[in-house]
Amino acid sequence: MGFASFVGRVCFASIFILSAWQMFNEFGVDGGPAGKELAPKLNLAKKHLSSQFHVNFPDIEVRQLVLTAIAMKGLGAILFVFGHGFGAFLLIVYLLVSTPILHDFYNYGPDEPRYNILLGDFLQCVAQCGALIFFWGMKNSITKRRKKKAPKSKTA
Repeated sequence: MGFASFVGRVCFASIFILSAWQMFNEFGVDGGPAGKELAPKLNLAKKHLSSQFHVNFPDIEVRQLVLTAIAMKGLGAILFVFGHGFGAFLLIVYLLVSTPILHDFYNYGPDEPRYNILLGDFLQCVAQCGALIFFWGMKNSITKRRKKKAPKSKTA
């Protein structure tokens, strides 16, 4: 059972590890293709949040966000493979922060072809987040095995 659990974690974490590796290899001066994709979506999200909360948000350098995403995905996935709950926590935080920004299906109408693609990717990230929450819950619900104490001898 332990080996099957390990293989399952490796297969699940490979999504994040391979993605982080690809982002790392393509990372350039401007953050690579991930930075170019993220910049307009981040500006749109920042503009939307500023109008809703009536607060001016500071400028965020996209290159640093891409580096943070690489670190969270890579470190989180490696820790997750070895069954550490903090790895699952890092991946959950990454998904909760990045999913609404990267997969912004809500900015498109249902008739546009981009809407269906982004909605599918968004739902896939929600499912991954659910699997991580399930893992975290199961990890925390298993009680630690306790050593059985030797029964005390009765004295007369």
